[in-house]
Amino acid sequence: MLVQRSSGSKLIASALCAVLAAPLPAMGAELPVRSVVLYKHGVGYFERGGTMGPGESARLDFNASEMNDVLKSLTITDSVGKVTGVRYDSSIPLAAKLAEFPFQAGENQPLSNMLDQLKGARVEMEFGPQKLAGVIAGARLIPGDRDRAEKEQVTLLTESGDLRNVDLSAATSIRFPDVKLQTLFKDFLSALNGARSRDKRSVYIDSTDSKSREVRASYITPMPAWKSSYRLLFDEKGTEATLEGWAIADNTTGEDWTNVHISLVSGKPISFVSQLYGPKYIQREGAELPEDQAVAPTVHTGAVMDMAAPRMAAMAAPPPRGMGNGSGGGMGGGVYRVTSKESTMAAEGRANEIADLFEYAIQNPVTVKKNESAMLPFLQTKIPARKLIIYSDSSKPNPLNAAEITNKSGRPMDGGPITIFDAGAYAGEALVETIKNSDKRFISYGVDLGTRISTDLNSERNDIRELHASNGVLVTRFAQVEKKAYTIRNVDPKAKTLIIEHPIRNGFHLIGTAKPIETASNVYRFEVKVPASGSTELSVTEEYVYDQSATISSMTPDILAVQIRNKVLGDAARRQLQEIFDVKAQLAAAGAEKSRIEKDVQKVTSDEERNRQNIGSLSGVNGQQQLVQEYARKLADQETQIAKIRERQTELDNQTAQLQGRLNALIGKLEF
Repeated sequence: MLVQRSSGSKLIASALCAVLAAPLPAMGAELPVRSVVLYKHGVGYFERGGTMGPGESARLDFNASEMNDVLKSLTITDSVGKVTGVRYDSSIPLAAKLAEFPFQAGENQPLSNMLDQLKGARVEMEFGPQKLAGVIAGARLIPGDRDRAEKEQVTLLTESGDLRNVDLSAATSIRFPDVKLQTLFKDFLSALNGARSRDKRSVYIDSTDSKSREVRASYITPMPAWKSSYRLLFDEKGTEATLEGWAIADNTTGEDWTNVHISLVSGKPISFVSQLYGPKYIQREGAELPEDQAVAPTVHTGAVMDMAAPRMAAMAAPPPRGMGNGSGGGMGGGVYRVTSKESTMAAEGRANEIADLFEYAIQNPVTVKKNESAMLPFLQTKIPARKLIIYSDSSKPNPLNAAEITNKSGRPMDGGPITIFDAGAYAGEALVETIKNSDKRFISYGVDLGTRISTDLNSERNDIRELHASNGVLVTRFAQVEKKAYTIRNVDPKAKTLIIEHPIRNGFHLIGTAKPIETASNVYRFEVKVPASGSTELSVTEEYVYDQSATISSMTPDILAVQIRNKVLGDAARRQLQEIFDVKAQLAAAGAEKSRIEKDVQKVTSDEERNRQNIGSLSGVNGQQQLVQEYARKLADQETQIAKIRERQTELDNQTAQLQGRLNALIGKLEF
């Protein structure tokens, strides 16, 4: 290995790398890109092809971020021979790679520092016509001062046994005769050279076959999703339109696509990133044999009691339990008026169904330079279309200019923006989701200032529609009716077709005469013919039906009486409720009488207590015997009255129990 003398006093690592790490010649076989398939979900499918000579290898370059997808999807086909292997640059960090070498060459590091790391290595040096060989004993950088410049020296042990200090700046070349050391240097510098582009990784396809043959390699890599845009050009009648579709494809691969077949796939298959490129280390469990473990020393503590002392083991706590555990540019600007002439397109390519996906194949090969994008035509066809206006937002007075288009192109129409041209001029823009073949969509592209719409919402009171009873529960079904009136005023001197999108509300159902022409996931669509310079109205009536339940045992007679008078109740049901009402009324009367009796008992008891107090106070007074006897007669009468009241209470308790039993039986068999 030779190192040429540097022009300065320092031979730094960057100069050494520039000399020793010259770019290697390109691999023998070239596999240029032949076809590209772009998807909507952020990947691209690439197919390369070319001729590989006997024993040649081909190199494919990728960004490091693409390697996971490449390793997951790379497929190689061979016409006659066999591919013997695929190699690729590892993802080991540069610092880890360089750490394996017995020397280091850091940034701005002097050559003497690196040579000092190679003590004991044999080196051959030339100083013009003179040569010197020896073993490196050391190397150093001698700092300079004001009188002399710094210099680098290496100390050699020559074959004669002399130690000689050699000025590195005077050497014209340095060579290591050890082949292994030369290989180490080449590998070291190759690693540095590969690190110049930190994001680039190479995949090598090797072959030892003795014949030339065609090889194809295909894979997927992350790619920008292709984008679609459309132009809709109305004819003079406004019943048919020309639909043009353009695809925008971005080449971000870092290499040119020259005469490449491009296909565009509509749909979103499942795709994910699997970490295949980086080394995967598994944390392993440690395991040792018990006999391999060292025996720890045992420390014996002092005794706390002698053998005669009682055992305390029974008092110790138990041990704890274990726990489980096409090169295109943009459109030119500057025109004063955009006319609705159709684009002059190349013939459309094929369109293929691929499972639930759809492929648009561009007919002619396309060239797209790296870091450029292309607009590629993939659709031009006549489709049925009718112009109308759509009213969707009740908070705004004006509907939108719109169109109903039907996809009769024979292929799905990928979602994207649509630019509308009407009467030879730009009319507005719309956004549409993917439309399958023979399906239709409404698109809105401008505000119709000639039509104004106002709305009025009326909510009627709740009506009882049904009554049901079962298991002691009375269920009342109510219906809330709401009517929304749309008043439309057209000031333009031409009739219009209006589509009103009325929101679908959970629980509400349409009633009345207004019928929608179609129902979407969240709106009803009503079609209204609006006269020229005139007005019209649309009323949409809806009802909301809901149930309320109550236990019959908890209902008062008054509430039950209201339910009995309800017109929706049948005769049989009314008779059952009437029987329950009668029993509840009797229970209520018995309860009222018991309350009155309780008050009477309290009053008589209070009077008795006063009479007893009067008798007690007058018994010892002379001349009051007659008054005491009168109070005693009253007290006796009160006792008789209380006895009669107690008898009536008992009768009421028995009556209440009987009525409650009858009520429970009636409620238990109630069913309608």
